Amino acid sequence: MFLNRIIEKMLYIILFQLLMVYGSTITSTFSQQVHLFENEPALQRIFQRPLPPAIPGSSNRYKNLVPVYEGCNIEFAFPSEKERLSALATGKYDPDSPIPIDVDVYFPIIIVIMILIISFFFFPGSNSSDAYVEPQIFITIPRFADGVPYSLAMLSNVLRPNGSEFTAYPDYYWHNSHGQDCDGITSVYRIQIDSCNRMWVLDSGEIDFVQHCAPQLIVFDLATKTLVHRYRLPTDVFRTSSSRFVTPLIDVIDYPPLGDCKKAFVYLADALSYALVVYDVQKGKSWRISNKYTLADPDFATLTIAGESFELTDGIFGLTVTPPNLGFKRRMLYFHSLCSDAQIAVPLDVINNETLWIHGITSSLEEFVLLGRRGVQCATSAMTSHGFLLCGFLNPIAIVGWNIRTPYITSNRIILAENPHTLQFVSGLKVIRNPTGKEEVWMLSNRLQKSFVGTMNYHEINYRIQRCGVDELLFGQECKP
Repeated sequence: MFLNRIIEKMLYIILFQLLMVYGSTITSTFSQQVHLFENEPALQRIFQRPLPPAIPGSSNRYKNLVPVYEGCNIEFAFPSEKERLSALATGKYDPDSPIPIDVDVYFPIIIVIMILIISFFFFPGSNSSDAYVEPQIFITIPRFADGVPYSLAMLSNVLRPNGSEFTAYPDYYWHNSHGQDCDGITSVYRIQIDSCNRMWVLDSGEIDFVQHCAPQLIVFDLATKTLVHRYRLPTDVFRTSSSRFVTPLIDVIDYPPLGDCKKAFVYLADALSYALVVYDVQKGKSWRISNKYTLADPDFATLTIAGESFELTDGIFGLTVTPPNLGFKRRMLYFHSLCSDAQIAVPLDVINNETLWIHGITSSLEEFVLLGRRGVQCATSAMTSHGFLLCGFLNPIAIVGWNIRTPYITSNRIILAENPHTLQFVSGLKVIRNPTGKEEVWMLSNRLQKSFVGTMNYHEINYRIQRCGVDELLFGQECKP
């Protein structure tokens, strides 16, 4: 692992030197790699007025996103047929039990760098954005019930009757104790892959809503599939009887190519005991923050999707931060509760300051800002590098974007993609940068309402992973395969 880190850092340095030496030429070919988006004239025009061109009309209604995966239910790979039959017999595997929640993708760094170098030196006149390399695709499957054989998986190329097969990550034996070994993985709601090629896994420690292990963060080096960090939440930051950690957000301070990935803050949404937990990775400390803004709103406890309704009481849920290098005086954490219509912001320098929270978890309430209300729930959220906050709305069933430089009002919230069939409850939403330098939005939808009301039909497509370029979404263009 140490050798891998050295090689990886050397590759970063090589790429950085190439940008320094050939910057002016590479800029013309790969402008998205070396320029912030707001420096480009088209996006400058967006920032000078609230609505991107072509968005206010109907061009994005029923937008055709690029399908990556479709499945009637989740097809699991097992180490052997004997293991699969044993899991079925003991109730550790129920084909109708698993519900995927989150998605994230990883382009191995060596592929990213080699594509840039080869494209520049051997195909200087080509458009690198036309090439597409398939990434590794990961999903999470929380153990809402006993019948989930593993809770973190990677999409394979093996096709099964109900969709492509998934394999356990990092391997099957990390998961097969089913809560008996807390050094393994118990139940994962969401993950995040950071700019240092690490996967942060938020393990709630629950199976069938019973706490088997303390909640923990597990971090894997994706290049080697090895554990590089673990943090078990201390008892003073979670509630054994009520906590449910559903969303991690990682903010790396010293990111590549110049940083060494040691400084980071992790923000954890505890949806059922209504708190935000902040973890300072370098210091190995965490603290709990809770106030009226992290609560659920009873008026929004009924969630209706495609005409079917169910009840939840989830508080703080969606988390994003101001991207670096946008020139803001203070970077912010943007968050909202699932069962609420309020969008909240708080400065990072406030919540990252441990001393402010020593005297109480409700301190510094005056620093929290109610940005506005949307009148409807939205689920998970993500942020583009040039400052568009995205969220999956329940009504309309759509991905909606908001430019964080503008007031949080109806006219500034823009439908980027609407589809009442394929976007039913987007529970996983990520913005990633592919090897050509372009940002993409990846989303996982799971028709969650049908699980609650008992109308799930496993002869229909229930689970989807889709993607689209950020530029295509913002400018109302067709998504490129």
